[in-house]
Amino acid sequence: MSHPAPATSPRHSAAAPSISGRPTSWAPTAPTIALLTALGVLMVGQMYTVLALLHPMATALGTTPEQVTWTATAFGFAYAAGFLLAGPLSDRYGSRAVITTGLVAATAATLAVSAAPDLPTTIALRSVQGLTAATFAPAALSYAVHHIAPHRRGTALTCITSGMFAAAVLLQIGAQAVAAGLGWRAVFWISAALMALSLIPVRRVLRPTLRHGTGDGLRQAFAAMPRLLRRPRLVALYLSTVALMSAFVAVYAAVAIAGPAGIAGDSSTILALRASALPALVAVPVLAPVLQRLAAPLRAVLAFALAALTVAAGSFLGGYTVPLAIALLLFVAAVAAAAPAVVETVNASAPHARGAAVALYGCSMFIGASLGPQLTGALTGLGFGGILRAVAAGLVLGVLLALPALRHHRAE
Repeated sequence: MSHPAPATSPRHSAAAPSISGRPTSWAPTAPTIALLTALGVLMVGQMYTVLALLHPMATALGTTPEQVTWTATAFGFAYAAGFLLAGPLSDRYGSRAVITTGLVAATAATLAVSAAPDLPTTIALRSVQGLTAATFAPAALSYAVHHIAPHRRGTALTCITSGMFAAAVLLQIGAQAVAAGLGWRAVFWISAALMALSLIPVRRVLRPTLRHGTGDGLRQAFAAMPRLLRRPRLVALYLSTVALMSAFVAVYAAVAIAGPAGIAGDSSTILALRASALPALVAVPVLAPVLQRLAAPLRAVLAFALAALTVAAGSFLGGYTVPLAIALLLFVAAVAAAAPAVVETVNASAPHARGAAVALYGCSMFIGASLGPQLTGALTGLGFGGILRAVAAGLVLGVLLALPALRHHRAE
């Protein structure tokens, strides 16, 4: 991994910056990781809740489930755009301030979605919800980089990003259970209540972050983005992230829409396949100290390669549910290992504009996540195996895009 900035190098691990400029201890690792991981599940999971609510929402709004999928797409693109705002704001005003403000705004937007009377209004409000929810992830990742001790930072990033991936499964399961008993609108009421209540631990656990400058600082933070996009290695990493996330979502969409015989359309089996990946999202954070022994660029390349291999293997499994579940388990483990490795590589490549760099990374993530369902839809004619082979090819491209960062690391 590239050499980090002096403020975050291991030889300074005894202290962290404070608002006053005096050194202070690093943030408590366990409560910080627990809080940011739980909030990652809640906030990122808002994109996926509607996937479990398509039929009840369609009935209530007088439309079809296919049309309701636009509420997920609208959220995803607004979420991606929101990252571009949240990253520079985190650099300028501090991560805790952005997380707090975003939680207040997301609470209001989520409540508004619960009261939407028709589909166009729901789509518009879901866009607002996505924009406000997007404040969390870049601010949380930036907070971890600034406030977690260097020797714990990789574990923190792995846990936080794994929580975000777990959200795709956990929030669908939770939404399905709540909607069955209380109706689909209750999913948004409960989500809003949890966002509001989370403000208490956010204020108690998270510490203020050093602010950078005044008004010019904010302009400089936004100006950093085009400068970052003129760096080929960073652009390649962002494109590899698009490939990774589009593959992640496309694989699960393929299981649901074009799955092998005996699986497609079987909601209980599909839910079981989704849940089968949860052990991977627990195992990868547990194994983080071992994984940290490998340089972040090398971890990224190896994880992309494993993801490509497991998806390619899954494409030949036909209707064998158990082998397919194992392939999905390994695939999700690879994705969960690749994401924090890319974040670490991006952070090391942009030590003076981490918020902006992470914002572009997050934007890349959700552009990929938003394109995943469209990718599956466009390839449906190829069948389940054909879709997965195409996804595997995209992941091979991800490997090639991550290689320049590895070569640069070795050259150092």
